[in-house]
Amino acid sequence: MAFVVSYVVRTFKQPIIIGYILAGILISPFIIEAGASKEIIHTFSQFGIAFLLFIVGLHMNPKVIKEIGTASLLIGLVQIILTFGFGFLVAFKLLGFNVITSSYIGIALAFSSTIIIMKLLSDKRQLDSLYGKISIGILIIQDLVAVFVLMFISSMSNGTSFSSFAVRGLLNGGGLIFILFLAGFFVLPKMTKSIAKSQELLFLFSICWCFLIAALFSYFGFSIEIGALIAGIVLSISPYSTEISSKIRPLRDFFLIIFFIILGLGIQISNINTIIVSAVILSLIALLIKPIILMILMALFGYTKRTNFLVGSTLAQISEFSLIVLTLGVSMGHISGEVLSIMTLSGIITITLSTYMIIYSNEFYRKMSRIVSVFERKHIKERRKVRRNYDAILFGYNRIGFGILSALKRIKKKYLVVDFNPDTISDLSKLRIPCLYGDVDDLELLDELPLDKIQLAVSTIPDFETNLLLVENIRVINPDVIIIVRAHQIKDALELYKKGANYVLTPHFLGGEYVSKMIGNLKTSEKGYKQEKEKHIKALTERIEKGHEHPEVERN
Repeated sequence: MAFVVSYVVRTFKQPIIIGYILAGILISPFIIEAGASKEIIHTFSQFGIAFLLFIVGLHMNPKVIKEIGTASLLIGLVQIILTFGFGFLVAFKLLGFNVITSSYIGIALAFSSTIIIMKLLSDKRQLDSLYGKISIGILIIQDLVAVFVLMFISSMSNGTSFSSFAVRGLLNGGGLIFILFLAGFFVLPKMTKSIAKSQELLFLFSICWCFLIAALFSYFGFSIEIGALIAGIVLSISPYSTEISSKIRPLRDFFLIIFFIILGLGIQISNINTIIVSAVILSLIALLIKPIILMILMALFGYTKRTNFLVGSTLAQISEFSLIVLTLGVSMGHISGEVLSIMTLSGIITITLSTYMIIYSNEFYRKMSRIVSVFERKHIKERRKVRRNYDAILFGYNRIGFGILSALKRIKKKYLVVDFNPDTISDLSKLRIPCLYGDVDDLELLDELPLDKIQLAVSTIPDFETNLLLVENIRVINPDVIIIVRAHQIKDALELYKKGANYVLTPHFLGGEYVSKMIGNLKTSEKGYKQEKEKHIKALTERIEKGHEHPEVERN
């Protein structure tokens, strides 16, 4: 059932997680009638959460904290507080829940889905964009806060006072984490270096480590879930964390499917009428109120309305962490199963709608550009006016753009580099290369550029729709300009030619063409290949000095 529903869900460009939960809802009447063991279902659910948190921990290297900018840190913390406060008030005053339940609902609404956002931003190649970096920074803050929330909940049993939690949490939990991190820095690297020589041993060790630390935390009164998370974070220090993650992923995926199906089992079709109103109201907080909070905070930091809108719409959903927190709350007896069902349904609603908001964010922005103008200050720090004319504009300074820029220097053309990566703009500014921060999808940016005066426009941006927009706009303004763009698919290249591109760069095919020409010219001349080798080594060395690497290496 999970396969069938997930297949249908995928055709609508939705995350497969939605398919798992819907499958659980659909089969819940049959599972209950069949008399399935709740104890076994709960055990599988715990395994799913533990493996998920272990993988999350593997990607939460403490070093990433250094990479969080001040803006992301402050925006993330304030957003969590304000969203929690708003969610708490709505749950307590409007929906009539008690203080503890309202607190859980507020916490659940404050977090956004790391798994879904990272996947969609990666698919759109927006991880290095300004709004992508800020969104990821905020997600890291949310994940760190979620860790502390999970520790707090897992150490609280029925009747446990806050003071006793503080003593146990600080002494037991803090001491245990301190010892584990010492082991992570001084013992594990040597162990894993020896173990990593065998792939089977590495796989077995990682599971052993996960279970061992989870059991240790359980012994000291915490949940196995938080133990698995800490086990992953400690192991993230290891140089083999990426490899371990890839080994564990199939096992995690299996138990994760079970976990989300079990979440769906809690929502019986016959009970949906009783929870739908509450679920819709709470969904509106995640879909509307949370983005508005983020856009206001972004505006205060001086970002443009487009960046503010994209960050807000990207984080407009409930997290898988939220569902884990609520599941833990149910197991602790803090909240009822009905509350988990309400928030799970809210998760389905928010993840479904926000996925379309992220995929079609540029189209939504163009339609709402005037409305979101209120979320922009007059003096914004990321926009620079173009004060002179240029002969050529290079859109996207990356591995390909580096070589093209060298060519523009050789033919002595006045050029401008436009890129959406603020780090790239900062590096180019230090080298005194004319540059401008901007996203080609922003039509207001194109209006500011002297497109009617340029002789050459080159785009190394890999996104087809972006290049299509660029070709169409430039060709209307300047019919005589030479336009060079990039495409990965043959059909996309042919479409860009049809729209007016003078040349379409196809990187996947150019390498083979170059080698075939080289073989045709050099044949089997050892001297010729030696010259090509020396020339290539020189070019690669220069790129290494510029910080360029292979895409796969960068993505990891």
